[in-house]
Amino acid sequence: MPLLSPDDPLPYNPSRILVAGTSGSGKSTTARRIAEVLDVPYVEIDSLQHGPDWAPRPTFVQDVHRFAAGPAWVMEWQYRDVRDHLADRADLLLWLDLPRRRVMRQVIARTVRRATRGEELWNGNREPPLRSFFTDPDHIIRWAWKTHARTEQTIAAAAARRPALPIVRLRNRREIAHFVTTRLRT
Repeated sequence: MPLLSPDDPLPYNPSRILVAGTSGSGKSTTARRIAEVLDVPYVEIDSLQHGPDWAPRPTFVQDVHRFAAGPAWVMEWQYRDVRDHLADRADLLLWLDLPRRRVMRQVIARTVRRATRGEELWNGNREPPLRSFFTDPDHIIRWAWKTHARTEQTIAAAAARRPALPIVRLRNRREIAHFVTTRLRT
């Protein structure tokens, strides 16, 4: 299936939806909003991946498979270990393809807010001190910058692997909001 624009008709009403995009593109916010609109379960995939002290949770793959076994859900689409399984179970993939400058504004603002407020993320984890941007090559802000272009390749691979999966490309916050509030109503 070719990429769909936000106004293209969907082949069916989706009940298992993945939200893809670069770190900081708004995947979790969008997935949470879709779950509210459709009244379906949502779990933030990072909460399944990251245990205390940022250690990978040994049950991550099993937890994702268990969640994805349900008849209706919304989840972010990331982590190589579960990406194919989620794409196999999904009936819609939304690609948040925001410009790099927008993503960087969002990820920087989110990271600074979380770090300065000491917000708990998942399983007791918090953003590292802001100075770690200069020492950690995989700091979330650096990660968003260097992986932004890779998302398109990941989407293309999913489309080639599962051609019947509808993929809707959303290029800005307005398109995302419009799609979620008008196209996904049950």
